[in-house]
Amino acid sequence: MSEPSFGSGYVAGQYTIDGYGAGGFNFGHMSHRGSLLMVPEGVHIWSATRPSEITAESLAPVFAAAKGTVELLLVGTGPDLVPLPAPLRAALKAAGIVSDPMATGAAARTYNILLGERRRVAVALIAVG
Repeated sequence: MSEPSFGSGYVAGQYTIDGYGAGGFNFGHMSHRGSLLMVPEGVHIWSATRPSEITAESLAPVFAAAKGTVELLLVGTGPDLVPLPAPLRAALKAAGIVSDPMATGAAARTYNILLGERRRVAVALIAVG
């Protein structure tokens, strides 16, 4: 069986985060420099590089997956916690998704725990140096 390829900017499947830092992430025997958006269906390269770029549009895969597969979105906002804007929180809530922003490291660790508990969770992670 071959290992998954991340060449297209998307890879199907759920993966724990094996490591983070140095501007990227390790997961599923892969390494990616830059931000990631992980939903139950798969992992997307995410264009957000700072909290101000976290928008409903940038989170479109989360909203698309929300129909019964995502109930909690962890948002790694970089090295520090940055609250999400009220309109974005409201849009997520209207889609049935609870949002929980935190520093990227905390979001990665919490995601792994919740994934292990088989929770319906997604994570958006801004890469940190």
